[in-house]
Amino acid sequence: MSKLEINHVVPNFDLPGTSETNFSLKNYLGKLVVLYFYPRDSTPGCTNEGIDFTNLYQDFKKKNVEIFGISRDSIKSHEKFKEKYNFPFELLSDSEEIACSLFDVIKLKNMYGKQVQGIERSTFLIDTEGKLINEWRGLKVPGHAEEVLNSI
Repeated sequence: MSKLEINHVVPNFDLPGTSETNFSLKNYLGKLVVLYFYPRDSTPGCTNEGIDFTNLYQDFKKKNVEIFGISRDSIKSHEKFKEKYNFPFELLSDSEEIACSLFDVIKLKNMYGKQVQGIERSTFLIDTEGKLINEWRGLKVPGHAEEVLNSI
């Protein structure tokens, strides 16, 4: 699969989400969409990232932005994570790595001296016509949600 490029339309994809959501990218034409990929539910960095997007959620909404978090965790895990931290946005389960492959976020990582395949923390901004207009890869959590908001 070829890498997505800035200013090109993102192919439609479907994923199950929290709150019995069936996400389909095509259903969000007319809105800006933030997709943030994170490694795992309930880990410190992923929790902080979710909290940061939550704290700025109303500011994103004022700019016609829908936010979705994506990881390979199950819906059951996502529901617990979302409820524990009161995330106002949906979390999408990509257990089959459909979106992960499309956005090329699966990378070789070192964990406890072993190399494993995992999600590289990344965020993508899609415009109202479904085009990829910005991306952040291999990012650090502090200040990231604010940086995404300020780019809009």
